[in-house]
Amino acid sequence: MIFVVAILHVLFFILESVLWTSVTVMKIFGTTVEEAQMTKVLALNQGFYNLGSAALLLWFFTIGNTSAVMGILLFMMTMGCVGAVTANWRIILLQSVPAIAAYSLL
Repeated sequence: MIFVVAILHVLFFILESVLWTSVTVMKIFGTTVEEAQMTKVLALNQGFYNLGSAALLLWFFTIGNTSAVMGILLFMMTMGCVGAVTANWRIILLQSVPAIAAYSLL
């Protein structure tokens, strides 16, 4: 489940930092060309937070630092809730629920 969470966050990185202004991603996020261009730098930053979170999660899991893994999963759960409140309620399903599942399996 840790790997599922990490893969999801790498995918979030790709969507936000690499493909943000593509037609497909604009449809997914419901943005116009103008909105995507205006928020491109913000999305890039957000995507790199997701990539960093995935990398740290995998690193700490690999070295057996369970406390750090749990801390990162708690961070991901919380950020999913923040995203659900501020952007789109579905974020809780894509970010928080997998993190909760992984956390509960630890």
